[in-house]
Order: sequence, then C-alpha cells, then structure tokens
Amino acid sequence: MTKEYWDPKNETMPVAELQQLQLKRLRHLIKYVDDANPYYHKKLSDANIKPASITCLKDIEKLPFLTKQDLRSYYPFGLVCTPLDDIVEVHASSGTTGKPVVGPYTRNDVDLWGEMMARSLYANGVRKHDVVQNAYGYGLFTGAHGFEKGAEKIGAMVITIGSGNTERQIDIMKDFGSTILACTPSYSLHIAEVAEEKGLNPAKDFKLRLGAFGAESWSEEMRRTIEKRWGITAHEHYGLTELIGPGVVSECEYKKLHINADHFYPELIDPATGETLEYGEEGELVYTTLTKEAFPAIRFRTKDLASITQETCECGRTLPIQSRIKGRSDDMMKIKGVIVFPSQIEAALMQVPGVSDTIR
Repeated sequence: MTKEYWDPKNETMPVAELQQLQLKRLRHLIKYVDDANPYYHKKLSDANIKPASITCLKDIEKLPFLTKQDLRSYYPFGLVCTPLDDIVEVHASSGTTGKPVVGPYTRNDVDLWGEMMARSLYANGVRKHDVVQNAYGYGLFTGAHGFEKGAEKIGAMVITIGSGNTERQIDIMKDFGSTILACTPSYSLHIAEVAEEKGLNPAKDFKLRLGAFGAESWSEEMRRTIEKRWGITAHEHYGLTELIGPGVVSECEYKKLHINADHFYPELIDPATGETLEYGEEGELVYTTLTKEAFPAIRFRTKDLASITQETCECGRTLPIQSRIKGRSDDMMKIKGVIVFPSQIEAALMQVPGVSDTIR
C-alpha cells in the first residue's frame, strides 16, 4: 500500500527535528503569554519563571499546571492573549458541572483547527470523493464544527445534518450515499438499531466505509460491535475544548492514535503527585498548545489517563502515539482494593448479548 499523508513533512519529521521545533515554539509561547496576559504573567512570575528560563524541553516541568478550575475562574475571556477584536469564533463546553470552559479562536486559530482536522481525517482514510455525514451536535460544542472544517479542507462533501432525528439520518444516509459517518460511537449504534427496525441491513444497505468517532469514551468491544454492525472501519478522535476541540489526536490506518505534537506538546504525570512520568508509563495526560493565539493552554491537566510511546508507526508517521484513554483520574473507583473505571464496566457489558442494543 502506498503511504499517503496530508502533511508529509510534519507527520514524518525525524524525532530530533520535531523536538527542536517544539522547543522553538515553546520558548516563543512563554514570551508571548508573559507579555500578553496578566494572569499568565503573574503565574509565571510567582513560579520565578522568565522566558529565558526555558532552554530545553524538560524545562517545561518548571511551569505551573493549568486546571479546569483556573479556566472557570477567569470565565469568559480572562485568559485571552489577543484583543477581543481579533476573536472570530467562540466555542464552549457544556458547563454541566459549573461555568463552561470557553474556547476563543482567532482567524489563525480557525485555520490551524481546520488543518489539524484535515490531517486527522486524512489519516483515517477520508478523501475528496467521500460524502461525510456529520451527525455530531452543532452549537457551542466543538465537535461538529471541527469535523466539518477538516472534511471541507480535504474537499469532501459534508452533510451538516447534526445530531438527532434518527429516521431522517437514515434516509439522508441512504439517499445521499454517505461514505463516512462522523458522530459519537454510541449514537452510531442507535442509528444502526433504528435502521434495522426499518427493515434495513446497516452492513449491506448503505455505502458507509469509515466511521470518525469521538466525544465520549468507548471500549474496543464497542468498536468491534460498531464495525461488525455497520461493516465499516471505526476510527477514534481525541481532543478537548481547552486545547482546540477535535484535532489533537487521531488514528491512522493501523488504528494507532497519533498526537499532532508539532502543535500540541504532550506530557504524562502522576495524577496524585504531579511528578512527570516517562513515556511508556501510564499517567494523566497534560497538554500544552504550542501555536494557539487567542487562548494558549500551558500544561493543561486533562484528568484523562493514558500512556504515550515515541516510535515510528507502520504507517510511517513519527508523531508520538497515545494509547486509548484508560479512564479518568476523577472517575477511579476502588472496589475491594481493585481500581475500576466505568469504561471497564462498559467493556464487560458489551460482551452480554443484546446489551449493546440499549446503548444511547
């Protein structure tokens, strides 16, 4: 198979060259936020950090963490590093547990987002001839907008149907010849169930070949169920409103999750102590946005637990590989001395005949 990349230079960059680029961008970032934002200036000053303090990538460990509580404390625009006149788009989290996290974008940020999503979807296998049914929910949520931007940049046809109205989803999918389904994994199973209730065979009566899924945790068991039910290849996407939305991490044809590390610098820490862990260990993901303008996130604690390896993938990409999310540090339960995550319970339930039909 001929290897294809959206951005071959940056996706296959030698690791040493990538690290030089990351350091250059990190040093520029620290000077930028120190000059542009009073909160960041005070935070760096309190930690006795000056832009000149960053001389190697390991020096990032000197920088203080950023938490979701910090973002809510400076709601809505307290962490913006550009004039508000330069903001052209705003997204936000649901805010179900407090003030929403706001994601503002300059024109350059929007262009970066589209580029990262095009890179991610192209790695999945999306091409110009595809018809992408975008069944993520539109609104302040980043998901639908990110997938639309990336697919359009590739040149694919995007059906901006949004989520819900499942019977119409099925009619549109059949009538328009959709080849890519973009939505949450659980919603894809619900669409399949409704299609079967209408007397259709999801694996045979549609033209779908790929699924681009994200915005919720899902197990390998659920992936296998989706692939069998629809007769497609199901790919995962990972991102956060705090960073840019989807476009931070996504899978190649070998289902390896590649981090777009030229723009998002990844770390692993011990969630209890904040101590930096080595690649290969399992810990909490921490991300720094190296090139965002409106709102750069420096050492943002995601609460998501995973591992990272630095190796050249079979696909030829040299970008670091992130494992699937193992759970969240704030979702851990200890049952009779054993740590259990909700995702493990889901994986067990998915193996019970008939249970997958009830997932929404």
